[in-house]
Amino acid sequence: MKTKLTLAVIIVSSALGNVLLSKGMKQLGDISHQPAWRVVGSGLAAMLNPWVAAGVVLLALFFFSYLAALSWADLSYVLPATAPGYLLTAGLSYWLLGERISAWRWLGTVLIVTGVLLVVRTEKRRMP
Repeated sequence: MKTKLTLAVIIVSSALGNVLLSKGMKQLGDISHQPAWRVVGSGLAAMLNPWVAAGVVLLALFFFSYLAALSWADLSYVLPATAPGYLLTAGLSYWLLGERISAWRWLGTVLIVTGVLLVVRTEKRRMP
């Protein structure tokens, strides 16, 4: 039960955290062509953006939950078990960010998650 609950926290916090980071960074605009001194300023602006801050908090929750899961379960189980997060991220990107996701991208994401879920069906033991 604790593994399933922790995996749910990992999946949701990762997907939502990444979507919120994306929302905040899109508000700042493209920084790829800025001179180095402006990138530092953009970094400071990003840290003050509430969407970015919320994303960082959720990704910290993801990180610490992930560490906890790895303390009792195999990496080869935990990492694949988080694959449904790909679908959740795509769905949240569509609904919250208004991203257009092609049928091919949806199909590819579903195929990845389906394949990875086959791995998850194995035993989740911890090596001695």
